[in-house]
Amino acid sequence: MVQLRALAWILNDILTTTINENMVKTRIFLFIFMVLNLFSIITFAQKPSILLSNHTFSAGKSEIGSLNINPNQQARFKLKGEQAGLFTIKNNKLSIKAKYIRPEIKWYDVEIQARIPSGIISQSFRIVNDQFIRNRVIAHRGAWKNTGATENSISSLQHAIRLGCQGSEFDVHMSADSALLIHHDPGIQGMKIDASSSAQLRSLKLSNGENMPTLEAYLTEGLKQNNTKLILEIKPTTGKQRALELTQGVVKLIKEMKAQAWIDYISFDYNICLEVIRLDPYARVAYLNGDKTPAVLSADHFWGLDYHFNVFKKNEIWIDDAKSKGLAINAWTVNDPDMLKWFLDKRIDFITTNEPELLLKMVKADN
Repeated sequence: MVQLRALAWILNDILTTTINENMVKTRIFLFIFMVLNLFSIITFAQKPSILLSNHTFSAGKSEIGSLNINPNQQARFKLKGEQAGLFTIKNNKLSIKAKYIRPEIKWYDVEIQARIPSGIISQSFRIVNDQFIRNRVIAHRGAWKNTGATENSISSLQHAIRLGCQGSEFDVHMSADSALLIHHDPGIQGMKIDASSSAQLRSLKLSNGENMPTLEAYLTEGLKQNNTKLILEIKPTTGKQRALELTQGVVKLIKEMKAQAWIDYISFDYNICLEVIRLDPYARVAYLNGDKTPAVLSADHFWGLDYHFNVFKKNEIWIDDAKSKGLAINAWTVNDPDMLKWFLDKRIDFITTNEPELLLKMVKADN
C-alpha cells in the first residue's frame, strides 16, 4: 500500500538521518498526519454495510435479490419493521409474498438486520413495484428544450416524467461546504460551484425562476413515482480526494433516501465510477468518456457503457461486444432523426437526447 510505504520511509528518515530540530518536528507532524489519514481511509473502507442485489418486484417475480455484506463477511439476516411480514429471507435471498404483489402498490419499506462477527447492523430498503417504463428514451438534463423548463431543474424532471421517458438524466456537483447540487457546468452566473457556499448558490435563480435544486430535493421529486428512472451523473471535480468525497456523499444520500431502485450512475471520471462500484458492487454504473473497450469495463464490473454517438459510429463492433458481455448500452446526446433511427435499429438499451418528444414518436412507430 502506497501510504504504508511512505510512512515507513518517513519514520526511517527520522530515526537514521542527522537533521535539525525544525526538520524533525516537520517530519514528525507529517508522520502523524499520514497515520491519521490512513486510519480514516481504513476505517471507512472497512465499515460494514448491508447490500441488496436488486430493489424491485413485479407480477410473477417474487424473488427480489441476494443479501450480502460489504466488505464480504459471514452474516445472518433477519427481517425487522412494520412490513417485515410481507417478505421472507431464505438462503440469504429476499422475496416478497405473492399476495402482496399488487398493481396499485408503488413500494414497500423493509428493514434488514444482519448479525456479523463484530455485532449487529441494520439498514432500511425501499422495495419498488417495477412499473418502470422501457422505451429507451433518456431525457438529457430532463425535458427542457421543447417545454420551456430550464435544464437540470425540478420542472425539467417533472416534464420528463409526464412525457413517459424511461429515464431523466441530471448532473451533480459539490459546493465548497460539501452540499450536493444539480447543475451541468462547473460554474453558474460567474460563481464556481466548488468554490462557493451552498447558501450563495441556492440564492441564485435559474432562467425559469427556480432555485438551483439540491440533490435531496431532486430525488424527493423523482421518488414520488415508479415509472421514470433517474440517471445520476457525478461530475468530475478538482482533485482525487474531492472526487472521492463527492462520490461518497452521493452514494450515502442514495442509501439514506432508499433510492437504489431508481438510480443509474454515470461519470466521465473512471475513478469516480470505480468508487461507486466499491461502495455498492450492485450499483448500476456506466462510463461516459468513450476510451475504454467493453472488455475493460466488463473486467472492472461495470454495468454498462454510455458513450457519445461518434464513439459508436467509429467503433461499431463495440455494440456487439458489449451485448455479448451483458453490458447495458447508451448513446449520447443524439438529436438528429437519422442518427436516432440508426441507434434504434441497432437495438441498444438507451438513447440520451434533447429531443425526447421526437424519440418517443419514433419508438412508437418502430414498435
